[in-house]
Amino acid sequence: MNSAALESGAWVDWIVAVLLVGGAAFALVGSYGLAKLSDFYKRLHGPTKATTLGVGGVLLASCIFFMTAGRGGTEQILVALFLFITAPVSAHLLVKAVLTLNAADRPPPPDDGRRDRSVQ
Repeated sequence: MNSAALESGAWVDWIVAVLLVGGAAFALVGSYGLAKLSDFYKRLHGPTKATTLGVGGVLLASCIFFMTAGRGGTEQILVALFLFITAPVSAHLLVKAVLTLNAADRPPPPDDGRRDRSVQ
């Protein structure tokens, strides 16, 4: 093996390692947020943002590793695509369901400018 091939392989290993560690760190922060935050809305924010990014980093590392090894990577791309589509949709549906059940948690309607502000 020549040194150029070894050096390019080392760069790929470093990129994969950084993505794995970064993804694991985001997943850990999202899991911690799910366990420690106070109410439903705050708890939902951790897994939908940080954990999705963490799993995405791990899947990207896996995709890069298998593509450079010559064994494809389409499975990881499909899993990441499915994850990035379903996580926001499921979080949105959960929030809508809770807002339907708990009318007191709803925010006030926006002021669209049609009301007369001089009469209070």
